[in-house]
Amino acid sequence: MMAFVAGIGLGRVASAQRAAVACAPRQSVRHVRSSRPLMMAEITKGVEFDTIAREWRFKWSTDNDKKSLATAQEALTEVLPKLKALDGVKDVQRIVCGGCLDFKVITSVAADKYGDWEAKKFEPEESFLAKVGTIDGVSQVETQTFTRAFM
Repeated sequence: MMAFVAGIGLGRVASAQRAAVACAPRQSVRHVRSSRPLMMAEITKGVEFDTIAREWRFKWSTDNDKKSLATAQEALTEVLPKLKALDGVKDVQRIVCGGCLDFKVITSVAADKYGDWEAKKFEPEESFLAKVGTIDGVSQVETQTFTRAFM
């Protein structure tokens, strides 16, 4: 069966859907029109999205005057131009929690551009995570993919 969603092959959207909704990899993705002029993918009735985000996260330490946090920020500053230059990028956010010591980088891209970035292994993800993984005081380096939609 060949179907197209917003001008992209269903396989590419399904790939994004599997990444975002791992518990239902065979669920179909339908195309719906929202009150906005953009066409959105639909995971299931009423659950639409037009944005897929990739999150890189880890814990940092307060040791040595929060040196791991400062060094992690330097690593992000190095790759930030590459993230902002991605085809289809909507925004890049950095979230830091001083209470639970989280450092998160969330890159949101248009759903129809996600497959292209995924095919490139989310470049520069591998080099960034490898770099922060060597910082003394950084632990629990993880990634997650999820959908986003303004409500």
